[in-house]
Amino acid sequence: MANATTANPAILNAAQPASEKIVPRRLIAFLIMVFGMFMAILDIQVVSASLSEIQAGLSASSSEISWVQTSYLIAEVIAIPLSGFMSRALGTRVLFSISAAGFTIASFLCGFASTIEQMILWRAVQGFLGGGMVPTVFASAYIVFPRSKFHIVGPIIGLVATLAPTIGPTIGGIITDWMSWHWLFFINILPGIGITVGVLALVDFDKPHLELLERLDWWGLITMAGFLGTLEYVLEEGPQYQWLQDTSVATCAAISVVSAIAFFYRVLTADEPIVDIRTFGNRNFAVGCLLSFCLGVGLYGLTYIYPRYLAEVRGYSALMIGETMFVSGITMFLTAPVVGRLMQKFDMRLIIACGVVIFALGSWQMTFITRDYDFYELLLPQVLRGIGMMLAMVPANNIALGTLPQGMVKNASGLFNLTRNLGGALGLAVINQVLNERTDLHIARLHDRVTWGNTAARETLDMLTQRLQGMGDASLMAMKQLSQIVHRQAVVMGYGDAFFMLTVFYAALTLTVLLLHKPNMLASPEPAH
Repeated sequence: MANATTANPAILNAAQPASEKIVPRRLIAFLIMVFGMFMAILDIQVVSASLSEIQAGLSASSSEISWVQTSYLIAEVIAIPLSGFMSRALGTRVLFSISAAGFTIASFLCGFASTIEQMILWRAVQGFLGGGMVPTVFASAYIVFPRSKFHIVGPIIGLVATLAPTIGPTIGGIITDWMSWHWLFFINILPGIGITVGVLALVDFDKPHLELLERLDWWGLITMAGFLGTLEYVLEEGPQYQWLQDTSVATCAAISVVSAIAFFYRVLTADEPIVDIRTFGNRNFAVGCLLSFCLGVGLYGLTYIYPRYLAEVRGYSALMIGETMFVSGITMFLTAPVVGRLMQKFDMRLIIACGVVIFALGSWQMTFITRDYDFYELLLPQVLRGIGMMLAMVPANNIALGTLPQGMVKNASGLFNLTRNLGGALGLAVINQVLNERTDLHIARLHDRVTWGNTAARETLDMLTQRLQGMGDASLMAMKQLSQIVHRQAVVMGYGDAFFMLTVFYAALTLTVLLLHKPNMLASPEPAH
């Protein structure tokens, strides 16, 4: 007699009770929240391709303009783990509507900012309120819907979490090119109002427990903010300021270490901790967070490294970079429903392993990068990147959060999303460091080889000198051009080294899958507490 695992899926679906069906009202409410999450994640990267235009519009210095992104990230990384507690206290409906309304108002004020100080302030507010939306959507997906439907809702949130940062530079470049940088923020206003109204009208997932606010652990909140905020600053600013050689970076690193010790002591001893880190005692959740952290390195790292190469080596405009990067976004969009189907038929651990291997293959292809790599040379690596990221991220979300008891999901969602963002921050820091150090090393090596005894170098110099005859000091100008060629080649070799590092990293990451227990996605969850 066939067992339950081999029964006809159509028979199983027909026998599902009413509680296994997705209520249309809740599905619509959930999709509205997903769009809010999309806005919040998109706004991390939407300004990245337009920082020079914002800098000119606000008369900011090159060191000040980086804070347009840094302030958002620091505020968001503090809000994400806090959202679990606030969601239990205020309820999903109130927390999300406050976050969406505040995010919309902050976007409006960012668009009207006339100084860099105003922009940094409102971007921080925007990041903090946006950080409240992202984990709330993840938690709702795994609380509201029956576990037999996770293959539907899982790809939706996985797609948004990966697609939004990937196409952020594309959308930002198009908006700035067609209108102005102000519209990077104004574009949020009408959707933000619609999301706020829709959530207030439709969300009924849970009830608030306002008595929790009386037990809010202020010391836990302060130490968490000190720990995560300064850590984010160190990772963002460290590579360009030689890490601990800079006073501000060294000071923040010290504050982060002290705050981390105080924070972990507090959350392990408090009666009602601001974040319950004991959730990491669940093996699948802990390994899922490790996967999320490592996937964050690639998600945000490659969203940074591709545009930087296209701008620095190829001289692309923001719009051209966006059009080239859009390939990964389309691939992710098309792959998401396929992943949902695969999760019904195959062990999710195998899907994750395949995704990580495909991602590594995409990075490996880029290790052969030259200064002539253009749209078509980048096409296949970006397709592999999009497929690999979706195959790895969506099942990792389901394994980490989908098998937890309902009472743990809200807190766990904040921790899970935090690991992805911290992975992205660390990835950017490491990639920047590798690019800087390897480029300097290749410049030194190439200069040692480009001597009068090198036939190719001498022939190139003679050719450049002849081409520049009659334009002043042809010999000096030819030497400058040859130096620029050497520097550009060293930069490209640095990019190749960074991609090789990512290839090795993700090839090794496949072993992490062995630590996961096989998940039972159809098991009945424990009731919420």
